[in-house]
Amino acid sequence: MSHAPVTAEEMERVLRAALSPEAIEVHDDTADHQGHAGHSGAPFGTHFSLRIRAACFNGLSHVKRHRLVYDALRDLMPRGVHALAIQAEPTQPNT
Repeated sequence: MSHAPVTAEEMERVLRAALSPEAIEVHDDTADHQGHAGHSGAPFGTHFSLRIRAACFNGLSHVKRHRLVYDALRDLMPRGVHALAIQAEPTQPNT
């Protein structure tokens, strides 16, 4: 099992494979959190933000969309991810 810090590219690759998104952006925001509580001092791999739009989110609540993202990332999260800001959008408006 790898204990190397997670990269934005790795996170994006896992999400693409699991959720087949129409659009995805993953940003490593670790440097913006230097000195904050919960920051390990690592130069990358602890704080991320992502925006993802996928058909698998159609008809799902906000919470269920987030659960799908966390389920897809379950193997990466224990490798030092402290914070993850998620914007998960369906490809069609929920009715």
